Amino acid sequence: MKHTGMPTILVKSGEGRSVSLGGMGVVFKVSGADTGGAFAVVEHPIEPGRLVLPHVHLHEDEYSYVLEGTIGARVGDHEVVAGPGSYVIKPRGLMHTFWNAGPGPARLLEVIAPAGFETYFIELAEAGDPGRRQELAAKYGVTYSSDWVAKLISKYNLKLLGQ
Repeated sequence: MKHTGMPTILVKSGEGRSVSLGGMGVVFKVSGADTGGAFAVVEHPIEPGRLVLPHVHLHEDEYSYVLEGTIGARVGDHEVVAGPGSYVIKPRGLMHTFWNAGPGPARLLEVIAPAGFETYFIELAEAGDPGRRQELAAKYGVTYSSDWVAKLISKYNLKLLGQ
């Protein structure tokens, strides 16, 4: 998207910068610059069997809309399965994770409010060094946990992003 002082009024299918995080993509659809910092929208294509490392956001809420496939998620003590047309709400301050629970590709549309965290994905992808995850997490107010990982991997035959 271009930022020429005019607001973005159309983002076509297939448009938007994209980065890969080892099994999950991030396609940037609406930036915080487009919304005055109110929110950002990214699309996450996720390979089958991929698990996002559980984490907590200090500053933002995330609202995931399932576009394609089947998404599993754990938010706090609640585990859910969501198909196309479903929303998964991940409030700030609450540990959460999600994964592609189906045999085929899955896609989420993620609204991040307020905006800002979307730039974490760019920095993480450009770092090329998994060791920078903690540094970037601190910068963006994210805390990671591996508490649920072994159980989720075993229960659903998953693997973490990047593995």
